[in-house]
Amino acid sequence: FRLHGSAGEEPHILLECDSTVLDSLQKHLKLYKIRRKVDIAPCPDLSLWAVIPGEQAGDTTSSLPKCAGQAVLLTPDPRTEVMGWRLITKKGANVSEIIPGSEIGNVQDYHRHRYKQGIPEGVKDLPPGVALPLESNLAYMNGISFTKGCYIGQELTARTHHMGVIRKRLLPVCFPAPPPSHGIPEGAEILTESGKPAGKFRAGGGDVGIALLRLAHLNEPLCLNLGGDKVKLSANTPQWWPKPAAK
Repeated sequence: FRLHGSAGEEPHILLECDSTVLDSLQKHLKLYKIRRKVDIAPCPDLSLWAVIPGEQAGDTTSSLPKCAGQAVLLTPDPRTEVMGWRLITKKGANVSEIIPGSEIGNVQDYHRHRYKQGIPEGVKDLPPGVALPLESNLAYMNGISFTKGCYIGQELTARTHHMGVIRKRLLPVCFPAPPPSHGIPEGAEILTESGKPAGKFRAGGGDVGIALLRLAHLNEPLCLNLGGDKVKLSANTPQWWPKPAAK
């Protein structure tokens, strides 16, 4: 996010990241700073909030204040409209004053919401060195530029995009029956009824999750084999995806 200060000052860039990779991200950015006069530092005095849209009619961006004194940043989530807004405040700020009528939930409510929408986030859903940008639907979430200069993996990503052949994608999955109490292992193999490999489970909570699946098996009954027990699950295509991609 760009944070504009005074008129003659360069904007500050606020980067939201998975807290578990904060140190490695700082090292990575500093590696490419070269001799530029750029300061890179964490912001432990800030709090991040996700403002999820309510289910009542008329819950739109117009219902949020354009500027609030306690908010460092209040902006639509850049990934997709169904994820609502990102709110960044100083530590200890009163969120109910910034967004009147809001109710504070817990972080699991947020994760369940994004799993239902098939939104990946952080290193569990997007393992570094494993997850591919197009298979992770980043092109649908303003996460890839096909016009900017070179970057690592650009050639493969651009070629795949223009050829339009993407055989696997991250998809929301749900379990018709409660999954085992010990949870589903990350990377567990998902199979079709006939035993063919269909994909891998990435992460989840309760009866919902996100998995990398072959699109050819999207509408088939699927299952996980956990210690000899078959756990059924089903996948679906998120409604917020661009219409041609839902075919």
